[in-house]
Amino acid sequence: MPTYPRLCVLAAGFGSALLLTACSSNSTTSQEAATTSAPADSAATGASASAMPTSASFGKTADGTEIQLFTLTNKNGLKASISTYGGTLTSLLVPDKAGKLSDVILGFDNVSGYLSPAFRKAGPYFGALIGRYGNRIGKGQFTIDGKTYHVGLNNNGNSLHGGTVGFDQKVWTAKPGTSADGETLTLTYLSKDGEEGYPGNLTVTVVYTLTADNALKIDYTATTDKATPVNLTNHAYFNLAQGQSKDVLAHMVTIPADRYTVVDANLIPTGELKPVKGTPFDFTTPHAIGERIAQVPGGYDHNWVLNQATGQHSAATVYEPTTGRTMEVTTDEPGVQFYTGNFLDGSLTGKNGVVYGKHAGFCLETQHFPDSPNQAKFPNTILKPGETYHTTTSYTFGVRKQ
Repeated sequence: MPTYPRLCVLAAGFGSALLLTACSSNSTTSQEAATTSAPADSAATGASASAMPTSASFGKTADGTEIQLFTLTNKNGLKASISTYGGTLTSLLVPDKAGKLSDVILGFDNVSGYLSPAFRKAGPYFGALIGRYGNRIGKGQFTIDGKTYHVGLNNNGNSLHGGTVGFDQKVWTAKPGTSADGETLTLTYLSKDGEEGYPGNLTVTVVYTLTADNALKIDYTATTDKATPVNLTNHAYFNLAQGQSKDVLAHMVTIPADRYTVVDANLIPTGELKPVKGTPFDFTTPHAIGERIAQVPGGYDHNWVLNQATGQHSAATVYEPTTGRTMEVTTDEPGVQFYTGNFLDGSLTGKNGVVYGKHAGFCLETQHFPDSPNQAKFPNTILKPGETYHTTTSYTFGVRKQ
């Protein structure tokens, strides 16, 4: 079956610079103990068992389902650990300017942390795969071909990150392997017709790859048998100074976006794309997260309209001065949600006994825009039968010595 990129057609109001004919987006801490060799992937030519991801138990769900934790390692010693519960990125060890490896991801040592009442109440989605629809759908409803669908309401009368029980709470099927780029973990999930109110049987595949050049690459693919909205992303919270700073306010952030989507009091887009120039939303040059955050009611939790919207392009660059760590986010998506952990309140204690208070981490969720199914001028997020959704996002880590 041929692969068709999702058409991302924008109305004239967007301006020609953003007009898309098509975009490809339809387009260890304790976890270092995972040492059991995973079975070899027959598709990996010449790969030895020692080059495969390792696996260990991550605990059990309330119904007794065993959750596995897979750890990918590259030649430089970087490690990425991913749980089959929620496809969750639980740990990511990267070096600082002295070469010391430390975990830069917020999360827990065991699946019990992600299942706890406190976590469910707080709803931060630490490290999870998000679907069917990342971000918000206004009033939890949309219309396709004249039929109105109602999806799970879980956020001030709106639907957030897939609804009441999204992909973040599903147990994914995992297959460890290798590729020319590095060790891989392939996760699959079938979201059945009617799940959370969404139409169509949606088959989803997500591949994590830890590359030799210190990138964590995430490839998302989906097909459906009925037209349905799809907007997949990952909700990792980063703190590049984890263990040295309890918040991320000193991180320097650059986002190559001249506009952002204006939202109402419930963070639903109004439809307006506002210029960032002269506002605290202007990250076209580097700014510390904490420099102007007080000027944004509630903190940053908005979608930036990336200047380049086709092909692989930069979504953000982050630099943490104390450790020298850098992170470059590239994607083929037209937007990125920059969120600064505004709702973290100290009620959650994560790995190594760290209490996660306000601004303990930040998220850069590559995506199509929030509420796109109800915004005719936004890039299209409806996947149809016969089409294949595909998008790729990479997080590449480095250091600055000075």
